[in-house]
Amino acid sequence: MSSIHSRKRVFALADVNSMYASCEEVFRPDIQGKPVVVLSNNDGCVIAQNKLAKETLDIYMARPWFEIKEMAEKLGTVVFSSNYELYANMSNRFAAVLSRYSPRMEKYSIDEVFLEMTGIKANYTDYGQEIKRDVRDSTGLPICVGFGHSKTLAKLANHCAKKQSHWNGVCDLTSMSEDEVDTILAELPVGKVWGVGNRLEAKLNEVGVFNVLRLKNADPKRIRDKFGVLLERTARELSGEVWIEMEDELPEAKQVMSSRSFGVRASTMEDLSQAIAFHAGIAAERMRSKGLYANGVYVFAQNSPHDQADFYPGQLAVGFPAPTNSTTKITKAALWLLKKIYRPGIYFQKCGVMLLDTVSSGGLQSDMFGFTEGDPKSEALMEVIDRIKQKYPNSPVKSASEGKVQAWKMQRNYLSPNYTGNWNDLLKVK
Repeated sequence: MSSIHSRKRVFALADVNSMYASCEEVFRPDIQGKPVVVLSNNDGCVIAQNKLAKETLDIYMARPWFEIKEMAEKLGTVVFSSNYELYANMSNRFAAVLSRYSPRMEKYSIDEVFLEMTGIKANYTDYGQEIKRDVRDSTGLPICVGFGHSKTLAKLANHCAKKQSHWNGVCDLTSMSEDEVDTILAELPVGKVWGVGNRLEAKLNEVGVFNVLRLKNADPKRIRDKFGVLLERTARELSGEVWIEMEDELPEAKQVMSSRSFGVRASTMEDLSQAIAFHAGIAAERMRSKGLYANGVYVFAQNSPHDQADFYPGQLAVGFPAPTNSTTKITKAALWLLKKIYRPGIYFQKCGVMLLDTVSSGGLQSDMFGFTEGDPKSEALMEVIDRIKQKYPNSPVKSASEGKVQAWKMQRNYLSPNYTGNWNDLLKVK
């Protein structure tokens, strides 16, 4: 191992190329070589494109689908609704493969995973190619890998690996001299740095910091005084100092939320009640999966701020006498809140339920009468329901308040099968 590797830590960032579109292509070999786009909730906007779609359609992200639908169809574009269930399953498979290559990993997002590589291998370029092949063979997903002496540098290296073909999908900044790294950083706009958004980039440009190298060489004290400690840490990371550590475990969530826009506007109390009951059930399931209990519930329902009618942001919250994880109690409280915020004559576009101030079972406190939520019958019922839904994702077991016919549910007219999460959607080979 070279001396530079022994002196500094090494991080890698593995990132799936065009995650949503790539997941669809894995199970549809017949669409290889065609432009592919994936749409947002209710098939509203383009939120993902494969490489060919980016080259042929030349559209910006989040552009409304109706504006480009005719042009896209003429070019033979294949369109999909967002299949979140499939993407989550594929993301977990991607992370499982990466776990073979490092004892420490951090799943940063659905398509990005950080790995600590310190001391594992001397030739990280070869190791990155090995990771690429394994992920492709195991999941079908194409990825790029970047290596750096900090997480910020690893993310920049991944950007280079993805955007510049001569890297062949793997960029190792740790194997280069400082002058070589500086040459690369000088060619990158400062907006490519992790955490530097459009507004911050504009402010940095105002003081003459246009590329990444200028930020790296800036005086840390001046950066901190003018832009804050977070950007100072980022600048230090560009020099190979480690200020952003690996997060082995995600921090415990204090709120758990379920919300979504309606496929068809809802105006009746019946439709809204079904939607709120649905979101209360989803939020409660997510919370129980983390072993948490809620101290309160928040409900909102609103029309679109772009409607000709006045915007109505109905919202209200209530606390529980004691922390609970019961879908029944959460749903009852959420529907009680809905009755207070409902207004007839409003065409609601979106609603949701948030569970507030969640705590683990070890943090449960009794109320003034010494009562805690630990009701054995309720706990047993919730456990049975969760097990059924884990084993049978499309199980009809749900709160009666959700109703049978849910006309308000999100539109997904181009939805692909959930190949990895539903037995009925498995690929059939003829």
